[in-house]
Amino acid sequence: MPHILIVEDEAAIADTLIFALQGDGHSTEWVTLGSAALEQQRQRPADLIILDIGLPDINGFETCRQLRRFSEVPVMFLSARDGEIDRVVGLEIGADDYVVKPFSPREVAARVRAILKRMTPRSEPEAPETPFSIDSQRLQISYRGQSLNLTRHEFRLLQCLLEQPERVFSREQLLDATGVPAEAGYERNVDSHIKSLRAKLRTVQADAEPIQTHRGLGYSYSPGHS
Repeated sequence: MPHILIVEDEAAIADTLIFALQGDGHSTEWVTLGSAALEQQRQRPADLIILDIGLPDINGFETCRQLRRFSEVPVMFLSARDGEIDRVVGLEIGADDYVVKPFSPREVAARVRAILKRMTPRSEPEAPETPFSIDSQRLQISYRGQSLNLTRHEFRLLQCLLEQPERVFSREQLLDATGVPAEAGYERNVDSHIKSLRAKLRTVQADAEPIQTHRGLGYSYSPGHS
């Protein structure tokens, strides 16, 4: 549950924000002073701070400046000041949004959601599991824990396919991966290498077809068929 710190000296406005944010699934905390907000962020960091500019002790701009010395928490300014210069200053000193009073509580809640969504790191997709392991130093490839007895050309060809799953390689590209120039006219030898590789893979897993044929295009490694 995201935790929102509200820094606002007007109780009616704070109550409105608390009601809207809690209804949107956030926990909230309310303080009335900039100094209290700074201390609170040190003691119990919030996920986002809604910060009024016109506070009784130090104004919101100065509060934000001091906050940025030790925290990168997202900040949304609230203010009755609707001038362009105030919005520019607020954003330049480190705020993520600037909302002018009077405001819609639902809009503030939506803006809070948008900021928190932007701040949430995207998880990297997990790399698909592969039954292959490559030892480039020894020119060896293992399949399901068993070392394959490969020729040098077979090793280079299979390595090329494994390093870019699902990519379709032409015969010319695979020939180049083995170190034989395509203009030498040995493109069809790739088919022989593929046939040999498939036979060696089937000795380990009889029903697997990790090397896929793309008629008229070439070959690819498909992890889903391993």
